[in-house]
Amino acid sequence: MIRRTLAIAIKELLQLRRDWRIAFTLIGMPMLLVLIYGYALSFDVQHVRLAVVDQDGTRSSREAAEAFLRSGYFDLVASPRDPRHLDAMFDDGRAQAALVVPAGYGRDLAARRPTVLQFVLDGSDSQTATTVLGYATQIVTAVSPLVRVDGRTGPAIPAPLVWYNPDLASSRFLVPGLIAFILMVTSVIATALAVVREKERGTMESLRATPLVALELLIGKTLPYLLMASAATAGSLILAWGLFDVPVRGSIFWLAAVTVLYLAGGLGWGILISTLADTQQVAFQVSLLSSMLPTLLLSGFIFPISSMPVALQWITHIVPARYFLVALRAIVLKGAGPEHWWLQAVGLVVYGGIVLVLATVRTVRSL
Repeated sequence: MIRRTLAIAIKELLQLRRDWRIAFTLIGMPMLLVLIYGYALSFDVQHVRLAVVDQDGTRSSREAAEAFLRSGYFDLVASPRDPRHLDAMFDDGRAQAALVVPAGYGRDLAARRPTVLQFVLDGSDSQTATTVLGYATQIVTAVSPLVRVDGRTGPAIPAPLVWYNPDLASSRFLVPGLIAFILMVTSVIATALAVVREKERGTMESLRATPLVALELLIGKTLPYLLMASAATAGSLILAWGLFDVPVRGSIFWLAAVTVLYLAGGLGWGILISTLADTQQVAFQVSLLSSMLPTLLLSGFIFPISSMPVALQWITHIVPARYFLVALRAIVLKGAGPEHWWLQAVGLVVYGGIVLVLATVRTVRSL
């Protein structure tokens, strides 16, 4: 059994050597897409056009304005004397945000009395506005715990503590999800096309005449792609660390184990699609739709699962990326051990087992 399985695996590797496009899809494409989308896909907002209205004119008020500019998120575009000038600046787009320092700000701060900084924000783009408001709150809290950014009253609060991602860079949240998304799509498409290609070329008839059993054919077909996808994962993580400062804080062993479980499910799904499709065109379309949309929309990659309707939350349980993303972020960003994400590993095992059993049954029928 092992000899026949290895023979199929070697045959597949030779085929991959002749068809460089599939090898590039599995190894080169994930790293290329991580490089492109890692820079293009970001929730961070920079170069926000800021107007500063300083009605206090003290050293403390100037330091408050300089704190915004030093953060790197804001660019000073105007310093009007009258807050009423802000209306026109927001209307014509010259300013996206405004900081209003009231008279007496420096005096109150020196006397250790709670004081207020007014922050005016263009909310026409709600996503950007929410992000910018978070920046402003963080900056003002760093200036002094006695200062409020929105006029709320109450006792002073200490500066917030942010674990695992102190500078709140969105790349550290998005890049692991991007790796999961790309690996699922490429692994499903590559394996689906591999078996369908055998049908189109007529070589499946030759395989039927051999003493191969379905499980041997399935493992032999999948093993080379599993090795290549694992290499692509390693390359993508190295790129994420070198370019986007996404460290691997946890165990490499557990990271590899969870990744293999995830890839096995994806490759099995590709094999299952290939047993149902008769042409590479159909296999490609089914693979793309069944892997890309669920992973993008229902895995928690971009949209939190907790904010989805209850019906969709139940549907997400059949999306393997849902489990892999939780485990991946826990290992990479938090350095968490298996006691914190073992349920996610169980979900991947169940999904992979069901898919591989179905693929084996369909392969038996095709043989």
